[in-house]
Amino acid sequence: MHATSACTSALVHNYRAREGLSASGDSMSYYIDGFVHPIPRDRLDDYKNLVVEVAEIWKEHGALDYWESVGDDLHLAGTRSFSDLVVATENECILFGWVIFASREARDLANEKVAADPRMAELMAAADVGFDAERMAYGGFQTFVPSLKEGGAQQPLSAD
Repeated sequence: MHATSACTSALVHNYRAREGLSASGDSMSYYIDGFVHPIPRDRLDDYKNLVVEVAEIWKEHGALDYWESVGDDLHLAGTRSFSDLVVATENECILFGWVIFASREARDLANEKVAADPRMAELMAAADVGFDAERMAYGGFQTFVPSLKEGGAQQPLSAD
């Protein structure tokens, strides 16, 4: 299992445990916003500081969890890489993120609230982290196959 899959499984498992839901997913499905984008390597620390604040705003407005991970192993023979997808240069790293919501309706409401939150505009205006939304791939996803390991990881690995 890839590290991203393990983190996602741990994340969903932790949420289900907190909410008293079964691991089989029969009580709830989720809606996930996913995104991939490049950030200049020399601005990664600044970007992380921004995301820590942005994640809290998203959760305040309805996101169950917010994750961003930096690319580590991005090439597999015979497949298109995320680096190719966003036309990354060798001076950029790839971020893969996902935000989990209880439903699409909850996601839509959170998006409205985040867009109207003045803190987001202030953060983005003040940030000089090299983020370019036009180079980001984004989509919303309905849960298709929730496959969680019973007794799996209780806590994801620390990003620090």
